Amino acid sequence: MIASAQRRRSVTTTSLGQPLRDTSFDVLRIPLLGRFLRWRWSRTVLQIPVLLVGLIMIGHAFWGPQLAPKNLAVLLTWVHFRGLVVLVILLAGNLFCMACPFMLPRELARRLFKPKWEWPAALRNKWLAISLFVSVLFAYELFDLWSNSWWTGALIVSYFAAALVVDTLFRRASFCKYVCPIGQFNFLGSTLSPVEVAVREPETCDRCQTRDCIVGVRAPADFKASDGTAIEQRGCELSLFQPRKVGNLDCTFCLDCVYACPHDNIGLFARLPAEELGMGGNRSGLGRVEKRFDFTVLIVVFTFGALLNAFAMISPVYTAEQWLASVTGLDVEWPILAALFATVLILEPAILLGAAAVFTRWMTETRQSVPAIINLFARSLVPIGFGVWLAHYGFHFFTGCLTVIPVAQNAALQSFGWPLLGVPRWQLGGIPESIVFPMEVGFICLGLAGSWMVAWTIARDLSPMRTWAGFTAWGTLHLLLFVSAVWIMIQPMEMRGTLLGG
Repeated sequence: MIASAQRRRSVTTTSLGQPLRDTSFDVLRIPLLGRFLRWRWSRTVLQIPVLLVGLIMIGHAFWGPQLAPKNLAVLLTWVHFRGLVVLVILLAGNLFCMACPFMLPRELARRLFKPKWEWPAALRNKWLAISLFVSVLFAYELFDLWSNSWWTGALIVSYFAAALVVDTLFRRASFCKYVCPIGQFNFLGSTLSPVEVAVREPETCDRCQTRDCIVGVRAPADFKASDGTAIEQRGCELSLFQPRKVGNLDCTFCLDCVYACPHDNIGLFARLPAEELGMGGNRSGLGRVEKRFDFTVLIVVFTFGALLNAFAMISPVYTAEQWLASVTGLDVEWPILAALFATVLILEPAILLGAAAVFTRWMTETRQSVPAIINLFARSLVPIGFGVWLAHYGFHFFTGCLTVIPVAQNAALQSFGWPLLGVPRWQLGGIPESIVFPMEVGFICLGLAGSWMVAWTIARDLSPMRTWAGFTAWGTLHLLLFVSAVWIMIQPMEMRGTLLGG
């Protein structure tokens, strides 16, 4: 999120052409916390309680109260989990993927069944994950998941099953890299995180001959693991070779590279949020992001999906659906909802991004094609998109943060027959909406500022002599998205401030 000249001064490169980080602050060097994170089993320790909570949510989804405000699966999934994910990403990085409960059953299964296949080459992209991302958003609206405990439970079970099947059959972290829609959301969001897994001293990597951070640590020749392999500590399963890695895209913060590195040369360093969005060039495990159309589409779905998901919780969405129904003559919901999704996720982005790219090409007189310009500037949409997600999910979390207490108390009362956690205190809610609303606007403002700074950096690299000309169209687009988001947030919302918010 800094200008190109500043980036050239503050981010020098290694002999491999990757950014040289300021290693003065390393989370792994913090007493106690750093020691815990460097412990090989720290991720498992984090996963176990999250897995237990997940199992409780599944049980409560199917056998608990079916009234959504009193169901832990609905409450924790759509109020607390979503809010905590975006807040933690903003403050500390991709910690959910680090503590992902879906991976623990996979690890147990791999002790019995060794994956035999490589992920199909035709699917080594983001298209499947994009399809699932849109499908989850669509199902959320079609089945009213925020008010349906059974369908929420079914979604959680489906996640566990998909992760187990995919990673039991296919080598490496195929589910995380190519399938998981939550993972893709976290990867894009973590580009705004203040920390990054990176190399401490590039010269050490230049001298390294074993490349343990990517291939893993081999056990002694006379030793084999229970699954028949000779790997004592695996390297990065997402194919991110540390000396050539840039940013947080595709990084799950699993820290396998930290455990595998024999030189203790990998850390969790502070960095400028969104800095990587202004950087082009080749990235290990990803190639040139600015030339990958699947990443462009993922960013578009991430950004415009944020507006669509927020728009769906306000009253005007019903007016739009009724208008579509009258125009088409349809009296069933799914085609109308599909038309709304197609308009917001396909037609609208195509028009807006296409117009911005045409204007940029004309103003800068660049030889880049319109699709190439769209791919180049698409990264600037991530901050404003994340700002909208943060405002939306943050609203539900902050206004309902204490509601988990009486719901958990009631669950314990019904399960054990006596108030193990105390008598349910149904009066508990959260922070008043009058306080939360300015926070929402502030989050969107930060997103706008971030998008403008990334767009300025890209425009300067594209046309150093006509930076303003390259920036104008995209800055205007970001402003339009900002105004749309603020307009959505000030609208009367269906059951706004309750557990059933959209």
